[in-house]
Amino acid sequence: MSRTIQKFIALVLCLAPFAGVGATHSQLALAEENAATAAGEAASCDPVAPARPRDSRQMTARIDQLLAADWAAAAIKPPAAADDATFLRRVSLDLVGVVPTVGEVRAFLADRDPQKRARLIDRLLASHLHPDHLATTWRNMMVPRGAGVDEFDAQAGLQNWLQAQFAKNQRYDQLVADLMVASGGSQEGPGLFYTAFDLKPEELAANTSRIFLGVQMECAQCHDHPFDRWTQGDFWSYAAFFARIGRGGDMQMGRGARLVDKETGEVMLPGTGTVVGPRYPRGDTPSRDDTGTRREQLGIWMVSRDNPFVAPAAVNRAWAHLFGRGLVEPVDDLSERNPPSHPEVFRELSAYFIETSFDLRNLVRTLANTQAYQAASVTGEDDPPADAFAWMLVKTLTPEQFYDSLMRSSLSATGISNAPTRQNLGSFDVARQTFVAKMQSPSASRLDYDAGVAQVLLLLNGPEVTSATSRPTSGLLAALDAPVLSDRERVEILFLATLAREPREQELLQSLARLTRAAADNIERSTALGDILWALYNSAEFSLNH
Repeated sequence: MSRTIQKFIALVLCLAPFAGVGATHSQLALAEENAATAAGEAASCDPVAPARPRDSRQMTARIDQLLAADWAAAAIKPPAAADDATFLRRVSLDLVGVVPTVGEVRAFLADRDPQKRARLIDRLLASHLHPDHLATTWRNMMVPRGAGVDEFDAQAGLQNWLQAQFAKNQRYDQLVADLMVASGGSQEGPGLFYTAFDLKPEELAANTSRIFLGVQMECAQCHDHPFDRWTQGDFWSYAAFFARIGRGGDMQMGRGARLVDKETGEVMLPGTGTVVGPRYPRGDTPSRDDTGTRREQLGIWMVSRDNPFVAPAAVNRAWAHLFGRGLVEPVDDLSERNPPSHPEVFRELSAYFIETSFDLRNLVRTLANTQAYQAASVTGEDDPPADAFAWMLVKTLTPEQFYDSLMRSSLSATGISNAPTRQNLGSFDVARQTFVAKMQSPSASRLDYDAGVAQVLLLLNGPEVTSATSRPTSGLLAALDAPVLSDRERVEILFLATLAREPREQELLQSLARLTRAAADNIERSTALGDILWALYNSAEFSLNH
């Protein structure tokens, strides 16, 4: 089949989401094969791609095989597996954003099925908390820190839209395309993404390329990129796709206002007055026959099956979400000068993501089942380099993960997953939002623990921790009043609720000694148990995902 016919089929498939054009399985397979090849070329200079497995379990095994070969070549000892308790807490935080319950911990540890980890991953991915956690993760990535903090309506609009896409497991490429053509008010969907950048073409260009293409073009805004291929003309020709976004009617952007695409509007090369027309990052310009607004043309290009950027960028972000750093690091800097740590893994995984129709949930399942993800986080004195992924890197909890885990483990009446959605906007958890705002880290890396004085004080004596460790407000401490429980069982429950593991012998003895001293001093047992719980919440182990 000629290249022209292949391009025609790809064009039809690109237009399908917008025009309702169908496609046969053979056409889709051909177009996705072209895209897989393009992604492979983008990820590595090696033009020969081995046969790619199409089943998730086969792909998991393939990743393990490739990583094992790299470890052997680097004389790195294969990693030991994390114990069940560590794995349960890790995967729960990564997939649903909260620590497991005491019942879940006990059931998982008692389960003797050798496939229980795979079953757990499937259960978590099917949980209603998974799309909510993903929506929170992506909302924080898309909206600059601090922007729109007080705009609960807009936050809710974006959160709801993302949650709905992830809940129905929308194709990832289609999600990106839909965002590119978003209209309506900021309260109705992804409009916040545009208003957060004041509709500025240069801001939208810099951030959409960084987030969805894995390309840092912003350095080319003022001059040709000093270390990469991007020129100033590349940047502003991409920014031209956003030059015609405007405010609806006479209203200012805000409640009730709408995004519209105007008939006119251009960008100019700074300092020259030269108008720059739209051009895709690969160098192609929209055809004269292309219809629709500039953003619609960009949306079509985003879902183009030979788009070399979208799939690798998504794969790298999914990997970084689970492993703490990307195969390419920084995660938004995919370029020839910044190669992946494991080129074959990156190339084959990007091709696999395309072959599986940009199924983000399946991609996460595939990664979570790898030996690398399930490896222990503690090694010997000579740790392999972080980019070897021969041990699990320790990640800090996000403010949302910390708050929700605090509420769940203490059996707070507030509950979890109280993200700002339209449905519960009237009862929006202001305490959660306030806690999250105070706990924001200045670092974008999950591997950095850079809490300052304000964050430490919040954990030591803030209202959330105080409430969670006080008998009148902690459901967990109230439950521990049950007379059928021994002190040993009460201590075990505290550890299971917070750290998802049994206390070690020394920890158990210290805790029981604390209860004994409290009884001698006429201190109520619930107060002493609250002190133990407070120590657990302020431990490094609770603040980290290992």
